[in-house]
Amino acid sequence: MFSSPRRAKPHLWICVLTLGVYLSSVPVSAKPDSLREVTDGNWEEILSGEWMIEFYAPWCPACQQLQPVWKEFADWGEDMGVNIAKVDVTEQPGLSGRFIITSLPTIYHCKDGVFRKYQGARTKDDFLSFVDGQKWKAVEPVSSWFGPSSFLMNSMSALFKLSMFIRRCHNYMTEQLGIPVWGSYVIFGLATLFSGLALGLLLVFIADFVFPSRRFSSPDYYQKKQTMEQARLIQQQEDAHEADGEDDDDEEEEEEDPDEVWKRRRGSPEGRPEPRGQGFSDEALRKRVVGKRNEEEEDDEEEDT
Repeated sequence: MFSSPRRAKPHLWICVLTLGVYLSSVPVSAKPDSLREVTDGNWEEILSGEWMIEFYAPWCPACQQLQPVWKEFADWGEDMGVNIAKVDVTEQPGLSGRFIITSLPTIYHCKDGVFRKYQGARTKDDFLSFVDGQKWKAVEPVSSWFGPSSFLMNSMSALFKLSMFIRRCHNYMTEQLGIPVWGSYVIFGLATLFSGLALGLLLVFIADFVFPSRRFSSPDYYQKKQTMEQARLIQQQEDAHEADGEDDDDEEEEEEDPDEVWKRRRGSPEGRPEPRGQGFSDEALRKRVVGKRNEEEEDDEEEDT
């Protein structure tokens, strides 16, 4: 009659064990990783809100020492309302050029698109104090010229991506295709030469199209040029005719009577014009010329005799 409670104990233990097995079989959701990864594809997300971003490389010893501290700091990020992120510069060369990473690890603080470089100690308490105490306000922000979204930094990002692409091509040609290192350098040198020539030619065409020469851009340029050529030829012909006319005049003067020559010149026998008011009349001038000729003839006859 009193044995029923004793018999119930095995059933109770069975129920407890069953409940324990059930609870242990239920999957427990893991805590999500609070450390975010920033890439070239999603980096624009850091332009809104507050962020602490670490730039690192897996081969860097200082970066390896900082990783545990950075993960502990990331666990506090949700409580403080700050996004904690990291960037692997070996996998994201564009971001390395966009932020001009010259040393590792490098830490940036970002608040609504305004970036400041962290220069303090690298402990969890210092990180918490920097964010919670708003010590970042005392740090001078990065100039807008060097901001990650500026044109200059976009160009730097493209340049770093190009350099990484060239490096990968070099590794592929030397390791996979078996091309010697010097052969790879020759290929890249020729590619650079021809691409530079093509780019220079394209720039010349663009400049000539946008800023054409005024001389050739005028619609009546060729018409003016042709008119000037015709005028030059006509002037040459006129000069030639004038020269021929002077020669003819000289020949006519030689054939004319001396009296007519002196009448036309109305000057001295030597051919020099006389001063005004001292000229001779036509009759006197004729007698003077004839007398001079007679004297010359007499002198010639005397010389002959």
